[in-house]
Amino acid sequence: MTRRSADERREQLIEAAITVMIRDGVAKATTRAVVAQAGLPLGAFHYCFRSKEELLQSVVERIMVRALAPAVAAAGVEGAPVAEVVRTGLHTYWERIRQSPDEHLLTYELTQYALRRPGLADLARRQYAHYLDATRDSLQAMARLADIEWTVPLPVLARYALGALDGLTLTWLIDRDDEHAAAALDEHASYLVSIARPAAS
Repeated sequence: MTRRSADERREQLIEAAITVMIRDGVAKATTRAVVAQAGLPLGAFHYCFRSKEELLQSVVERIMVRALAPAVAAAGVEGAPVAEVVRTGLHTYWERIRQSPDEHLLTYELTQYALRRPGLADLARRQYAHYLDATRDSLQAMARLADIEWTVPLPVLARYALGALDGLTLTWLIDRDDEHAAAALDEHASYLVSIARPAAS
């Protein structure tokens, strides 16, 4: 039998945790259920993660990386008009939401789970701090590609953009109204375009 590296086992456990949480809910994603899904011995979990909280954080990060990385990469060709870069980036991100709704529904469940359990509230804070960082990075990538700068301070803009996308995502997960979701996303894109100016020389 081939011996798996610690990184390989960690990857297996993260993916297994996502599968178990989507299927059974966060509360039922015990370490035993996760390692069983991964086909690994129980000891593998404690070798790869210090706690279930650390695993939950890794799950959040994995889902966000999947959602945001394609959007940044596909945000447009360097030097493209700002409207093209922004709309392409947002719609690429949104398509990822549409392709994996169960994963994104899971992120909301993880937030509620953490906030309702003593000692886990910090997980929710770190979750949204990670979202803010990812949103800021996406905005910076858009600005770089379009050779613009934002007229709203980046920390404020990142929080605003996260709130807009978070709200649009949750609303869509509830009603699955593609038409109005796309229209609302375009309104958000129009706002971003309106607060862009050519980068200083």
